[in-house]
Amino acid sequence: MAIILLGALLTVAGVVYMAGAALRRGRLSDPAPVVPDRPMPNLATPGPTLEPRRRGLGFLGLSQNWPGLLMMGIGLALLLLSALF
Repeated sequence: MAIILLGALLTVAGVVYMAGAALRRGRLSDPAPVVPDRPMPNLATPGPTLEPRRRGLGFLGLSQNWPGLLMMGIGLALLLLSALF
């Protein structure tokens, strides 16, 4: 029973960590930050918008999300292990 609870806790903690990491990177509705070397992003409408054209998929990167993915993987392994025995 403890293995199931630990597996569920690790899985949920991994999802929460990854969601928090995406939110810590900045507001999702604002355009990408302006970098001096890069041109201004091409937006669908001027000003802050919910639909920037080129925000990028940086929140899906493995380098930022590996702790959350590791927690989820260990949690899922524990849940599968408890289901087998």
